[in-house]
Amino acid sequence: MEDDKEALFQILIDMVNEIASISDYRCTVKKQYCNLARRLKLLTPMFEEIRENNEVVPEETLKALNSLKEAMESAKELLRFGSEGSKIYMVLERKQIMNKFQEVTASLEQALSGISYDKLDMSDEVKEQVELVLAQFRRAKGRVDVPDVELYKDLLSLYNKRNDVAIDLALLRRLAEKLQLMGITDLTQESLALHEMVSATGGDPGESIEKMSMLLKKIKDFVQTENPDMDATVEGKGLSSSSSRQVTEKNHQAPVVPDDFRCPISLELMKDPVIVSTGQTYERSCIEKWLEAGHGTCPKTQQSLSNTVLTPNYVLRSLIAQWCEANGIEPPKRPSSSRLDQRSAAGEIRLLAKRNADNRVAIAEAGAIPLLVGLLSTPDSRIQEHAVTALLNLSICEYNKGSIVSSGAVPGIVHVLKKGSMEARENAAATLFSLSVIDENKVTIGCSGAIPPLVTLLSEGTQRGKKDAATALFNLCIYQGNKGKAVRAGVVPTLMRLLTEPGGGMVDEALAILAILSSHPEGKSAIGAAEAVPVLVEVIGSGSPRNKENSAAVLVHLCSGDQQYLAEAHELGVMSPLLDLAQNGTDRGKRKAAQLLERMSRFLEQQHQVPAQVQDQDQTLNEEESQSPSTTDTVHS
Repeated sequence: MEDDKEALFQILIDMVNEIASISDYRCTVKKQYCNLARRLKLLTPMFEEIRENNEVVPEETLKALNSLKEAMESAKELLRFGSEGSKIYMVLERKQIMNKFQEVTASLEQALSGISYDKLDMSDEVKEQVELVLAQFRRAKGRVDVPDVELYKDLLSLYNKRNDVAIDLALLRRLAEKLQLMGITDLTQESLALHEMVSATGGDPGESIEKMSMLLKKIKDFVQTENPDMDATVEGKGLSSSSSRQVTEKNHQAPVVPDDFRCPISLELMKDPVIVSTGQTYERSCIEKWLEAGHGTCPKTQQSLSNTVLTPNYVLRSLIAQWCEANGIEPPKRPSSSRLDQRSAAGEIRLLAKRNADNRVAIAEAGAIPLLVGLLSTPDSRIQEHAVTALLNLSICEYNKGSIVSSGAVPGIVHVLKKGSMEARENAAATLFSLSVIDENKVTIGCSGAIPPLVTLLSEGTQRGKKDAATALFNLCIYQGNKGKAVRAGVVPTLMRLLTEPGGGMVDEALAILAILSSHPEGKSAIGAAEAVPVLVEVIGSGSPRNKENSAAVLVHLCSGDQQYLAEAHELGVMSPLLDLAQNGTDRGKRKAAQLLERMSRFLEQQHQVPAQVQDQDQTLNEEESQSPSTTDTVHS
């Protein structure tokens, strides 16, 4: 039975991890599906806590958990389709898609409602988190987000049009843009998604999927007409009526260089594009010759140049390189001075991103985030420092947080946290804190190996570095799955040292993290082993209101089921400061003090009962001994 229980919870945890790995949902379902995935990921701490304790799970709860497993399996398939399925299908069959979404939501809510949480040994934090998830599922049940009616009507109009009827180009443009089918990769993925649907029907696509395939072909033909240089390898991947059309051969004619990739001076493909003060881009060697000739104006606009600084246009250079690769052309080689240019550009982006919110949006929209992520692994420490700090500044914008993580930044940030200069390590920790505000990022960052180097920085960093590491660790340890990682990384001894070091500059942060970790079995054990009770009692007596509250919270978990800590706290005189905290503390401090006083009272009652029993036994023994002389006389006579 115990093995079955552990296997069930491992399956549930594995399913959540699979769901967490699904991303990039189609735009038409993105909001609902992201919310569903986020809620399911928040259930992991509950599964882990129940699996780790030795309590027997009630039969009705096991049934509810098995129902939850089935509902989560349906949710996983739904989310996978939302990530990989046909965009066209999701718009045209929106009612069917949303009905399935509502069915899954209702099944999850019903299964979660069937669990007897009061009969399970779970921490208060996890219970509150699960209750929040359940409340969100109840609110989501029956709620339908307003669909894009114009997109549906446009697509339906094109879907129902005969092939011999002229099509409005503005309509095709709207559809291509809204469905995000503007590039070779997007069109290929949509074609493959429709192929999958045909395979699922056993090779008989049916009239609706055939019409969707023809609709995709119309959009593809329009996009290729608008972008004649786009790679034509997608040709033929759309389904014909017989689902047998093959990929056509690539056009071997020399590709036409897009105007935006040509230098306005030489009209040649740019190798080292740079931006002048007017915002125009030129080939570096060409504009340098122009300036050396004594010109003080922009060649293209004839505006006066406010300065002669040439800023590398890394975004355009990247686009040129991608275009060259797609067309079988050797990408232009970077000049030998690229490292100096990179340092200058990264530093400028760092400053611009710090300046204001509009800059953060504009920099991200210009495509700078993936380029900055690429610089995190550079051996140039100064470029590395600029790059990670620029990402920190960009992450202040809420929308940019997701873009930074989806660009694969976390491993690079962790690399900087381990190997960078002290300032770079501090800013890497601050970046992880900023990104971890989003719940799913807590999981991603925790799995990336970030926690051990954060603990190292907490131990050996500057005061600012310790603060940055502490705030990042606090945020990450809100997620139950990261608590054990932090404990195993040795955070508890480090925190205890910070509590007692001269100056006390890290007491607030140390106690806040200990309060979170104490609800985890490994955390409780490590705190107990670190002989924390005397320090906690001292803080309850003389600390700030917030620190008294957190010390009491740690002591509550420490004394749960462990009378040795109650006895130790009592001997250290905790009763008087606890009574004061129960009367004058913060709201949470009062609750924690009341819990401790109740446990202490029960403990003391038990201690008084034991001496009374011993006294009764002694009295009985004395009475027996008072009769023993006569008994002895009888024996000797």
